[in-house]
This record gives sequence, C-alpha cells and structure tokens, in this order.
Amino acid sequence: MQASPHCPANAPQPSSEEVTSGADIISTVEFNHTGELLATGDKGGRVVIFQREPESKNEPYNQGEYNVYSTFQSHEPEFDYLKSLEIEEKINKIKWLPQQNAAHSLLSTNDKTIKLWKITERDKRPEGYNLKDEEGKLKDLSTVTSLQVPVLKPMDLMVEVTPRRIFANGHTYHVNSISVNSDCETYMSADDLRINLWHLAITDRSFNIVDIKPANMEDLTEVITASEFHPHHCNLFVYSSSKGSLRLCDMRASALCDKHSKLYEEPEDPSNRSFFSEIISSVSDVKFSHSGRYMLTRDYLTVKVWDLNMETKPVETYQVHDYLRSKLCSLYENDCIFDKFECAWNGSDSVIMTGAYNNFFRMFDRNTKRDVTLEASRESSKPRAILKPRRVCVGGKRRKDDISVDSLDFTKKILHTAWHPTENIIAIAATNNLYIFQDKVNSEMH
Repeated sequence: MQASPHCPANAPQPSSEEVTSGADIISTVEFNHTGELLATGDKGGRVVIFQREPESKNEPYNQGEYNVYSTFQSHEPEFDYLKSLEIEEKINKIKWLPQQNAAHSLLSTNDKTIKLWKITERDKRPEGYNLKDEEGKLKDLSTVTSLQVPVLKPMDLMVEVTPRRIFANGHTYHVNSISVNSDCETYMSADDLRINLWHLAITDRSFNIVDIKPANMEDLTEVITASEFHPHHCNLFVYSSSKGSLRLCDMRASALCDKHSKLYEEPEDPSNRSFFSEIISSVSDVKFSHSGRYMLTRDYLTVKVWDLNMETKPVETYQVHDYLRSKLCSLYENDCIFDKFECAWNGSDSVIMTGAYNNFFRMFDRNTKRDVTLEASRESSKPRAILKPRRVCVGGKRRKDDISVDSLDFTKKILHTAWHPTENIIAIAATNNLYIFQDKVNSEMH
C-alpha cells in the first residue's frame, strides 16, 4: 500500500468554503453496491447523491469523476410534544438497497425516523393526449373529433426522488445504525438499548430482537453502539457495546436474541488501567468483512480485526493514534474523547481505513503490516495531486514535515469514511467537505 497513487477524483464537495453553519457538516457517507453512486447525509437533513461519470474515450485511463446527481431534503426538524424533546434533522446513517430494477433505493435515518427513498430517471415525456392539451388541462370534449396515439418524446434528464415508506415510532432512544439484510426483504435498526427488525414493505410494526434495557435504569451499565447484519447469512448479526464487547446473535435460536451466540471480548491489560479505560474501550463502529469471515471494530485509539471463530481476543490490533494516550485528560475536557470514528474495509478485505484528528486518515495493510497516515486537505484536492504520508512526532526530535502532537487540530476530524466496493476509491468526509481519492497507478495492488 503506497500513499503516492492516491489522487482526488474531484474537488471538495459540496462546499469549498469554511464551515459557516452546522447544517453543512457531513454526518454519513455510503457507496452503493456497484460503487457508481455515492450518498452523503448532513446535519441539515439533506442527502446529496454523486454519480460516477463514464470513462472518457480520449483518456481511457482517466476513471470517471463523481459529480452531483441529486440533492433532496430527507428529514425535517421535529418536536416531540409528549416528551418536550426536539428531534434534530441530522442524518445518522444511509444504507443503499441492492438494485432490483432501473430505480435505486436507499434508507436514511435521523434519531427517530427511518425513510425509504426511490431514485428514478426520466428522459422521455408523453405527448399527444386525446383529452388533455399540452399544458395538461382537460379539453372541451366537443372539440375532440379524432383519436391519436400518444408518443414519447425525448426530454432533458430528470432525476426524481420519491419517499416510498416512512418507518416511524419504532425507537424510544436515538437510532445509531441501520443494516439491510442479505435476504433483501428485511433490515434492522439499533438504538442505545434495543434492536428492531423491519420488513421493507411494512411500516406500522417491527419485531424487537434485542432489548438490553434493565428493569431499573439505575442498573444500566452499557449501551448498544453499532450493529450490522452478516453479508451472506441472513440469520446472523453482530452488535457492539460501550464496554468494548461484540455479541454475535443467531435469529434461528430464538425470536428475542438477548442471549447471544458468541461474545467477543479482550481482557484489559491491568498495566494500562486508567480513569479513561472504559471510555476509550467503547466500540464506535463494527463492520463485517466482505467475505464474512472477519469483523472490524474501532474504539478510540485502535482498530481491531476479529475472527468469527475466535472469541478470546482479536487476531489483529492496529494503533490509530497512540500518541494521544498522554493527552486523554485534555481530550476528556473538550469532549473529543467521545468522538465516534468509523472504519472501512477495501474490496478484497486486505486493507482497512479509519479516521483521526487534524483531517488525517489512516490505512493499514493486513498482508505487509505497513501503515500510512494521509491528510485530506485543500492542497491535496487539486486533480492528480499526490498524497504525501504524514507523521506525528511525540518527543523533542523532529524530522522535516513532521507534525508535533501538540499542534494537532482537534476540531478537524475524519469521522466518516467509505471505500468503493471493488476499486481503490475512497470517500472522506472532513466537516463540510467531501474528498474522493483514487489510486490510479497501482489499481491492481490490493
């Protein structure tokens, strides 16, 4: 894995200005199953879909760029009068459904309500109605003397986004993840204490498959942080907790999966025990590998790869920013220690990616054990610019281009990342900018 071949496919989107309002901050990024479309959701409740342009005949080696395909308002701010709570419009997660026909479908959710959207294209319009004029008004029937067959005439391409289903009232607490099942008929949604199973065609009821809410809320010791279906087995799913554990559940065993099939937990090293141990061990993201054999988890300082057949400890652990271990006190005071970073696999499960501070993101090659730190910045957003590896130094000795741990900007953080399902193209959300990088030199590398 090299840093040099990564080049941006386009300039930052949707805005190249500094953050002016919180509504523009990107809160989720997701490629569809072919990688031709890329969706982002933001804190203002908007979804922006980018489409990959076809490769140019003049430049066959220049892979298509991603340009804006459609933008729509997915969620609006609401107010829960019974609980006197404001429900913000921020999009927490987007998941694409496998494509069944010419239309595309995606699920988007805020804290409470999940919506199913259908995206269709129209490039022809019917003309020559018998009972309507060109403006669509009904004609005077006495003037209709002959019948004609309406014809389809070409028109400018129109992308239409329509809401197909609204799945509401399923969650008391904030929805943190949604995952579409491999059966393409059901999906699940998870909040802090419960996981619900929905049928894509039924909006008025869901089945509660996990409930960890104690009878007395004072006995609450952990919450659900993320969940995902297995990519191939529709009966298996995993959920992670704030205590750093993973639970693999089998829906064939019982209707309520409170009793897990497997518990993945790493015993804590007593020498590393500190006041912050519980906070930094909380798992912020869990992803199955494409093969379904491994699980990738992210906690505050590390990413870990777990083998489904080994519960006692992860098979691989990678330090994301171990130099922050001495800074945990100040990170606790400015609330950064509660940031929820995501992680992603590449298409062949050989490289993993996750974000860090100072607009840095990290990549780890599982085969060579090499890792690299790259930066999503204005300088690297020029077409065909080459990303240079960055280094953070802790001690007094510093090499040229090294960045001191004391000069890191903790307001710039890469929380949301996505990897194209088959190619070396990655999407990085840096506050209100979307960076798309692609490997043009060594696309066969991974």
